[in-house]
Amino acid sequence: MSRVWFITGASRGLGRAFTEAALAEGDRVVGAARNVAPLEELAAGHDGRLVPVALDVSDRAAVREAVDGAVASLGRLDIVVNNAGGLLMGMIEEAAEEQIRAHLDVNVLGAVWVCQAAVPHLRRQGGGRILQVTSMAAGVGFASVGFYGAGKAALDSITQALAMEVEPFGIKVTNLQMGGYDTGLFTTGTTVAEPLAIYDPLREKLAAMWGEDTGPDPRTAAPVIMELVALPDPPRRLIVGAASYDLVAELDRARAEEYRAWEHLSRKAAG
Repeated sequence: MSRVWFITGASRGLGRAFTEAALAEGDRVVGAARNVAPLEELAAGHDGRLVPVALDVSDRAAVREAVDGAVASLGRLDIVVNNAGGLLMGMIEEAAEEQIRAHLDVNVLGAVWVCQAAVPHLRRQGGGRILQVTSMAAGVGFASVGFYGAGKAALDSITQALAMEVEPFGIKVTNLQMGGYDTGLFTTGTTVAEPLAIYDPLREKLAAMWGEDTGPDPRTAAPVIMELVALPDPPRRLIVGAASYDLVAELDRARAEEYRAWEHLSRKAAG
């Protein structure tokens, strides 16, 4: 029996890649995005198995209406993918309040609203899957993308709590700690803070460090996701990407070394 997916941010990047992979498996997809125009041609070629839905995930009422409508029209909901998000580029001092709030409204609260809308349906069915697209660097703050990292870290933590809460109902939740894919995040998905000249030397250093490589095609990650959702007992956290796995392992080793270097100071406090 074909599965029903609800994928946010489905019009481009990872969301588009996951949508195409699900359709290739014969599944049905509700593809949610602010702009669904890029999905129209794809939908036309799949005999009604792709239902584009215009949605701003920061609008809680609209999210609930979209999820309820998907279940009402397609009869069930099997896999939810919270992929919608954007990038706020700027140093902590530079970002404006409205930029910060708008960023976290989408990257954190948007996923929360989808989960709150979907969990009752999955619970009534006796199970389902929720995949949260976070980041390989969810636990690491980095200059100029601090709010992006903060949002992903918050979502990572929320997802771990959610996994514990809903597992008794047969709902499996996985953090997809994605590496850097060519998703268009640094172009169409980016909001840029007003720069302060004092940080220009650091910006130049970061630009040289990152280089011009935009990362692999998002479609290379899709087979991993399809294998993941077929597992009867999936992991709660999965690093997606070979290079990303190596980088996270190195970061973990560096963090452990730092802990050991300052263990003597840590142990001077009770608790």
